[in-house]
Amino acid sequence: MWYFTWILGLLLACSLGIINVLRLEAQETWDREHIPLDPLTQLMSKDMMLGRLKEKVENSKRNGFPFSILLISLKGFKTRNNLPDHEMDAILRGVADCVKEDIRVGVDIAARMDEQDFLIAMPGSPLKKAEQIAVQIKNEISERVKAPGLVVEAAVGVAEYSAPVEEFAVTTNEVDELIRIATAKSGL
Repeated sequence: MWYFTWILGLLLACSLGIINVLRLEAQETWDREHIPLDPLTQLMSKDMMLGRLKEKVENSKRNGFPFSILLISLKGFKTRNNLPDHEMDAILRGVADCVKEDIRVGVDIAARMDEQDFLIAMPGSPLKKAEQIAVQIKNEISERVKAPGLVVEAAVGVAEYSAPVEEFAVTTNEVDELIRIATAKSGL
């Protein structure tokens, strides 16, 4: 008789898990359809990304999985602003395309942080995996993103956040510190 209770409990736990997964999928779909995007790159905006980073850090604290970010900055892009607008736009769209191709759809999130900087959040990815993706993106940008008479180079910094499971409060300083570390590692 006890096994019927055990099976019933197992079925209840499974159905609650399925309901939770469906709720999360519905939320992600709604988010994708209603997130303000950068009009040029079709990546998430900076403000939205900072909010999502806080969520990802909190999730990392809750579940104990690592969380990595990649900060991609175009080298010397500000000094090359004598390019026509359509060429600068093509460069930025090309970088965004490289970023979109190398992230895990539905897991990683990418944003244009300012004129020349992009940020990728990679929940569940340890530093080593993020460093591999960083090298891949950097190589793709230098190979595929072209402008007349210009070699487009990117500096990529990687940082990892991992926290003890018992901590739950996320502070703005943690997110800022994570971005600062990635910026320092990019060499900019």
